[in-house]
Amino acid sequence: MQITMLKAKLHRATVTHAELGYEGSCAIDGKILDYSGIREYEQIQIYNVNNGERFTTYAIRAEDGSGIFSINGAAARRACPGDYIIICTYAQLDELELQDFKPKLVYFNDQNEMIRTSHSIPVQAA
Repeated sequence: MQITMLKAKLHRATVTHAELGYEGSCAIDGKILDYSGIREYEQIQIYNVNNGERFTTYAIRAEDGSGIFSINGAAARRACPGDYIIICTYAQLDELELQDFKPKLVYFNDQNEMIRTSHSIPVQAA
């Protein structure tokens, strides 16, 4: 049996650009892609914290160290510069792979600097 699991999450990144005329995708700082394990052209889910929009696109590489999170093409209508977004990728894993699997979680400040990483989300208290 295959189970869909969270592979990577980029939490509360700030949109830097919304480029309607650019070829559709989401450009992400190359160092962030490398660190998070998100591959160029990998499908990503984007969740806009500001307006509730949720949409699917793919990742492309932006300049290393740039802090860029650019929403491009038709998706540019779903996010504006300054919006906070969460970007997630998922993977299909079998029971053996699940035994040692942990997602890569990366958290950002308002300048898109990585402020911490984790492999688990704290238990939500009542």
